[in-house]
Amino acid sequence: MAGAYIIFGIIALASYMVSMTLQNKFKKYSGIGLGSGMSGKDVAEKMLRDNGIYDVSVISTEGHLTDHYNPVNKTVNLSRSVYSSQSVAAAAVAAHECGHAVQHAKAYPWLTMRSKLVPVVSISSKYLSWILLAGILTVQVFPELLFVGIILFSLTTLFSFITLPVEINASQRAVAWLGQSRIVDARTEPAAKDALKWAALTYIVAALGSLATLIYYILIFLSSQRRN
Repeated sequence: MAGAYIIFGIIALASYMVSMTLQNKFKKYSGIGLGSGMSGKDVAEKMLRDNGIYDVSVISTEGHLTDHYNPVNKTVNLSRSVYSSQSVAAAAVAAHECGHAVQHAKAYPWLTMRSKLVPVVSISSKYLSWILLAGILTVQVFPELLFVGIILFSLTTLFSFITLPVEINASQRAVAWLGQSRIVDARTEPAAKDALKWAALTYIVAALGSLATLIYYILIFLSSQRRN
């Protein structure tokens, strides 16, 4: 178990460092303006049009770094700081979220798989914490409950890993389009790439953290079985 705690500590530290670096990067790149003077909204709408997508709306949403694409109502939701900003960071975020819209339009397999898992993961997450807690407390007398929790948590972990190619591919589409459309130039393209790289790292760390946690619960279960 000691090894598991060391791994958790390393992942927690890595998560904190990546998160802080990402915030600093976006703060830095939010101060670098685009030569085109386009806002995040403008960039998003142009990328959608360039990819032949006309049934997706670009709207403003509350919060910071709350940007996302909603495949249900076909909306690219940009936080206010991205929606109206004319910075490299805003362009990178807007293009990334539109990358998801392009994936949806082209039936990108990993996005399709991820979308199918969303309802299952959403339902299981409501009860997962309680099931795992009760499973650990009663593992000696009712190990089946912890086993159910492990199955449910494995779905969450699977979801995290399926999310990786979805996010990475969306960033690749964003970077390629930003360069081709000349939204960014030789001066600003490296900043856009760097911002999206650090954003992708947050998903990688989250997936590894989920895997480590799953292994921890499995070890508890196996340990209880050996005692019995």
